Amino acid sequence: MKNNDFQDIVFNRTSIKVFDENVKIERKEMLEMINEAVKAPSSVNIQPWRFVVVDTPEGKDILRPLVKFNTRQNDTSAAMIVLFGDMKCHEKAEEIYSRMVNKGLMPQEVKEQLMAMFIPEYENAPKNIMNDLVLIDSSLAAMQFMLVARAHGYDTNAIGGFEKDKIANALGIDKERYVPVMIIAIGKANYQSHGSIRLDAEEITTFK
Repeated sequence: MKNNDFQDIVFNRTSIKVFDENVKIERKEMLEMINEAVKAPSSVNIQPWRFVVVDTPEGKDILRPLVKFNTRQNDTSAAMIVLFGDMKCHEKAEEIYSRMVNKGLMPQEVKEQLMAMFIPEYENAPKNIMNDLVLIDSSLAAMQFMLVARAHGYDTNAIGGFEKDKIANALGIDKERYVPVMIIAIGKANYQSHGSIRLDAEEITTFK
């Protein structure tokens, strides 16, 4: 049964480093959680996020030498989700917008306007601009996934410490097209988290 307690999901989510090794997640539920996570916003709805779910011993063996000091998460989690950003995400625009037209969510003329306005910008964008765009949008999906996971009763850990220049090749992914964003370890904690401290809003906020 899903947890629908918003306060618990948001305020009691913590980063877990060691998981119960006996807990597994059915791939059907994993896909359900990803479907819920990708309700996150993205620039002009291009949805650049791409997920590689590593949930087999063989896959974990590939990741182990690439995750630096995060081997505990790799070895004990139900899965390691490697999130990539698609540098050619605009190639999905026709499919995305056409589905919206077919479902009555977007008029055909609006689709044509969007395609004419934004797709040339994506096609001609410098690599650094596209890199920033896919990282930002994919990070929104990553955060949403972690909240969705908690609603499903799981714990997570966002991992940025890994061999970003090697991981695409290791997983058989085109490293020129797909930019590694982060890894999310998911499972159920095998210990009680001690929580953490955040800077107060007054310390980090300026009003103008």
